[in-house]
Formats: sequence, C-alpha cells, structure tokens
Amino acid sequence: QVRVVESGGGWVQAGGSLRLSCAASGSIFSINAMGWYRQAPGKQRELVAIATRDDNTNYADSVKGRFTISRDNSKNTVELQMSSLKTDDTAVYSCNVEGRACSLCPTRAYWGQGTQVTVSS
Repeated sequence: QVRVVESGGGWVQAGGSLRLSCAASGSIFSINAMGWYRQAPGKQRELVAIATRDDNTNYADSVKGRFTISRDNSKNTVELQMSSLKTDDTAVYSCNVEGRACSLCPTRAYWGQGTQVTVSS
C-alpha cells in the first residue's frame, strides 16, 4: 500500500507565495514521476507541474515562471513552490505519484487527499 500525503495549502493574498509538500510512504518499489494537479470549482483537473525520476520537469503554461517543482528521490518527496499567486490559482491541489508497489506490480497512479489553496484579491 502506497500512501501519499500533502501539506502546506492555505490562504494567501494575490502576489503572495505558498509551498506545498508531498510525501509518499508505505510499500514503494519504485517511483517514476511525481507531480501536482489542481482542480478549481466547475473545472476539470489539470496538470500543474511534474518531475520525473531523472529530474526532467514540465509545467502548465499558466504557471511557468511562477511555480517551481522540486523532488527528493531519497525521501520520496516532492514540493511545489508557488510565487506571484493569482486568484486563478485557487483550487484543490493534489499530489500524484506514479510508481510500483513491488517488482512485479503494475505501474499505477497514487493520489493524495488534496489540499486547498485559496488566493484572494
């Protein structure tokens, strides 16, 4: 069983910063990618940022230059530093871990419970 836990959400004024953290624990054989997704009310979930095991990163166009994803493979953690936040960034942010629980297990996605980020004007 793989457990994914996020922390660090909250409320901030526009222009401010927040840092989200995510830790994967439990029965983990390998992790390919770790990333952050978000879902705003009435909208579909979208990819925010993702980091692969070899440190390649990819960002949504809307957050490029403002958000930075960083990953620690030794600790199975990933963080999302969010700066210059806008009201449009308000959403539930969820951590996604793509990996395997054992050597013969299939690769699958594991999700955290989500953390609310609210940016006020």
